[in-house]
Amino acid sequence: MPQFRDNLPPGARTFEVQQTVQWADVDAAGIIYFVAYWRFQELAEMRFFEELGFPYGSVFDDFDFWFPRVRTEAEYYAPALMGDVIRARLHLEKVGASSVRWRTVLFNESTGVVAAAITMTVACMNRRTRASMPIPPPIRAALVEAAVTE
Repeated sequence: MPQFRDNLPPGARTFEVQQTVQWADVDAAGIIYFVAYWRFQELAEMRFFEELGFPYGSVFDDFDFWFPRVRTEAEYYAPALMGDVIRARLHLEKVGASSVRWRTVLFNESTGVVAAAITMTVACMNRRTRASMPIPPPIRAALVEAAVTE
C-alpha cells in the first residue's frame, strides 16, 4: 500500500463533510467498494459549492454551464468498513480561467487513518454548445477567494 503524504498547503481553506459508510457502499465482506469513495468526494464537492453560495441543485441552470470531469486520480491507502465514519476534506489546488482542480482527502474517523485521496479537475462547458467556456465570473470569483491561503 502507498504511504499517504498530506500536501495541504499551510493556511489553505478547507471544506469538510462527514458520512457513515452504508450497506450500499460495501462488498460482501463488509469492506468499502473503492468506487464508494467517489460518492464521498462528490458529497464534499456539493457541500463545498453550497458553502460558496452556488448549490448544485440550481447553479447549472442559473449560469447555463456544466462542470464535467476531465481528469481524476485516486490513491487508496486503507479499507473502511460498514459503519465507519468518513470525513472528506476538500481544498482547491488550482483555479484557472475555465477549469478547477481540487483534492479531497478521505479520513476514516473510526480508525484514525487516511482511507483515500482523490484529485479532480473539472472544466467549464456551455450546456447548449458543449464548448469550453470561461467559468462564470461570480463563481470564479468565489473559487479564487476560496483558494486563497491565509
